[in-house]
Amino acid sequence: MQATLHVIQVVSALLLVAMVLLQRSSGDMGSAFGDNSFFQTRRGAERFFFVLTVIVAGIFAASSIAVLVI
Repeated sequence: MQATLHVIQVVSALLLVAMVLLQRSSGDMGSAFGDNSFFQTRRGAERFFFVLTVIVAGIFAASSIAVLVI
């Protein structure tokens, strides 16, 4: 069981890094000083990658907590 959780954790960590790197970067000087670029409407593939990144981050967090508990 613990080996399976470790595999899930490693795979989800690699997927999370890849998903973050695939997303469009909108970090400019305006966003450093309170620009609301986080709340822009996402459409199409950008929204899909954002939702998938949140899901993979949840899987990673859940597997990390499960490894600590077990």
